[in-house]
Amino acid sequence: MYDIRILRENLNELRAGLERRGVLAALEETLARAVELDTERRALIQQVEERKAQRNSNSQEVAKLKRAGANADELVAQGRALGEEIAGFESRLREAEGELNGILLELPNTTVEDVPAGGESENRVLRSWGEPREAGSVPPHWDIAEQLGILDLPRAAKMSGSGFVLFRGAGARLVRSLINFMMDLHSTEHGYEELWVPTLVTRATMTGTAQLPKFEDDMYGVAGDDLFLIPTAEVPVTNLYREEMVEASMLPAGFCTYTPCFRREAGAAGKDTRGLLRMHQFDKVELVRYSVPEESGTEHERLTSHAEAVLQRLGIPYRVLLLAAGDTGFASTKTYDLEVFAPGVGKWLEVSSSSNCGEFQARRANIRFKPAGGGKPRYIHTLNASGLALPRIVAALLENGLQPDGSVLLPEALHSYVGAERITRA
Repeated sequence: MYDIRILRENLNELRAGLERRGVLAALEETLARAVELDTERRALIQQVEERKAQRNSNSQEVAKLKRAGANADELVAQGRALGEEIAGFESRLREAEGELNGILLELPNTTVEDVPAGGESENRVLRSWGEPREAGSVPPHWDIAEQLGILDLPRAAKMSGSGFVLFRGAGARLVRSLINFMMDLHSTEHGYEELWVPTLVTRATMTGTAQLPKFEDDMYGVAGDDLFLIPTAEVPVTNLYREEMVEASMLPAGFCTYTPCFRREAGAAGKDTRGLLRMHQFDKVELVRYSVPEESGTEHERLTSHAEAVLQRLGIPYRVLLLAAGDTGFASTKTYDLEVFAPGVGKWLEVSSSSNCGEFQARRANIRFKPAGGGKPRYIHTLNASGLALPRIVAALLENGLQPDGSVLLPEALHSYVGAERITRA
């Protein structure tokens, strides 16, 4: 969310940022309406203040006349009329501010200068790690998992419909092992504070991280309670200090947690419907960092390296993309995508988006800090990354680890967690 002053002090900068995302044309009328509402809002504020000053003066005159024993009926009537005018102006002011705030909540964050303009075709591969197997050299993960007896999608569909997964036996143990491995790595070696958070959150919490109002169609809501199942643990963790003032001494701060995540994928009909590539419910370890504004760029690189460390320990070939402005998430000012190669499906699969959201979320959630040297409180910068999302990691492990005898060789980092070096048919 933006400071309302941007409409009169930095409108051209905002327009340029929206143009880089490729959404300016669609938002021209909205921006014009926002400027109109801001002008109206300021005029109404002035009218309210002027009438209140007149009412105060009127009240003083009424008091003088009454003390003198004179008739004050005319002034009392004028005071009553001023009160009615003030109430009318204040009602119009609330309407204007409500509509304006609604518009500001719908505007995406602008990206930093080193993010390329344009859409998905302008994404840049910054670096890669490992040697991927040749595409098509192994079966897709759903066939591998079926042969091993560790994945039961038909029964998951019977329970819940398509887009849900049932792991069995060694598959379930692999998922649990991955969660424990990632949480141990981040909470010990990387220094994150481990959290266990709710998976149902309020509308205010979802609004704080910009999932609402923009993406309500993709959310699973709970009728009657105005609660939502989280699409990512970024939501509760980023809101940890919502409506609070934190001390500069606690920054930077890092938090990690594991949660199931829930997404309707309303706009993804027909995409990646087989196997584990696109689920309505999936498991994820999430990383969130709080930073002072001056250090958020450095913190973003650190955050990304922590997600990469997981992939390197798991021995999965991956690449890092810098997303172009038009492909960058709504709340983000800069995003790196980490993609693993799955040779069985012949695709690069996103397993983490590492994003710096600047003050965009903190302004919505009202999370500020007191500068160490004193001065006016400032909004923190929030950052988040998957560390990592599990379904596609499982797919990549199966397809990259498949052996000629049909077993799947596991990376050394998981041996002690799984209690075995490979997965074989039970």
